[in-house]
Amino acid sequence: MVVRRPPSMRDVAREAGVSVKTVSNVVNGAAHVRPATRDRVQVQIEALRYRPQVVGRQLRRGRTGTVALAVPGIEQPYFADLAGRLVEAARRRGLTVLIEQTDGDLARERDVADGYPSRYADGLVFSPLTMPEAELERRGHGTPVVLLGEHGGGADVDRVGTDSVAIGAEATAHLVATGRRRIAMIGMKARSRTVMLQRVTGYRQALTDAGLPHDPRLERQVDEWNHEEGERAAALLMAEHRDVDGIFAANDALALGALTALHRSGVGVPDDVAVVGVDDISEARYSVPPLTSVAIDRAAIAEHAVELLTSRLEDHTLPPRTMLAPHRLVRRDST
Repeated sequence: MVVRRPPSMRDVAREAGVSVKTVSNVVNGAAHVRPATRDRVQVQIEALRYRPQVVGRQLRRGRTGTVALAVPGIEQPYFADLAGRLVEAARRRGLTVLIEQTDGDLARERDVADGYPSRYADGLVFSPLTMPEAELERRGHGTPVVLLGEHGGGADVDRVGTDSVAIGAEATAHLVATGRRRIAMIGMKARSRTVMLQRVTGYRQALTDAGLPHDPRLERQVDEWNHEEGERAAALLMAEHRDVDGIFAANDALALGALTALHRSGVGVPDDVAVVGVDDISEARYSVPPLTSVAIDRAAIAEHAVELLTSRLEDHTLPPRTMLAPHRLVRRDST
């Protein structure tokens, strides 16, 4: 078997009857190449199927053409979908994405903040859960960083966030509007998370606005925001408070787990208890019944993050910027 080498810039130059420098000028979009010469070179580029050595060009510019994305868990539907959208947004700008999973572990988040894996990338998109804001500002490298989410909102860096207070308030207000009066919240955590605290704040705010009492016993704690914890919390909640007629879950995974617990307890949804989640992951459309959820525009988050990062790469003197992604309530049969 004969292995043919890929065509080189020298091959294109020979076939087009020009110098290698002229081919380089055409490939790099130099303006001073005569149109007829440019056309002749382009014909040979296509005929030979020549592809420029992108990595070499980028390295000569001091860039790798890669962006690092560090998230708590790529297996979580929200972050899996977000990662896919960020890959698409980066690809449209000629960038490749490297993905690192931190598991929300403080030591791993510190590694990310200290330059891994961003040492191999031009910039870092980072969704921290546990790192103090002061540490995020004192990160041990000069790579441009864009933070995702509410955590680290006080750090003096670029960030793309969501209004989680408004999200919690809108979800709870929707339950109130459907006639619910004993509304529980699933998603409290012993280890404080900014997004959790903000969604709880929104939940309490909506109860107050509706003139409903705030009962701390209806704020249920979980270890993680996953299906299993949602099921466990909802089962305990209904065993202790059968008068609950609405549940606001801090994310869709918890809400889907709650639906399972309610079904197993013989509780009708939405006749007996209405349920609202957050994130609008794909599973929400196919649960039984389909889950009402506050959809966060993950495509906007990805676009904003890449936009902030690429503009920062072009101009390091820009002041820190914050962009908010929109959200909207998606009504389905669970309410």
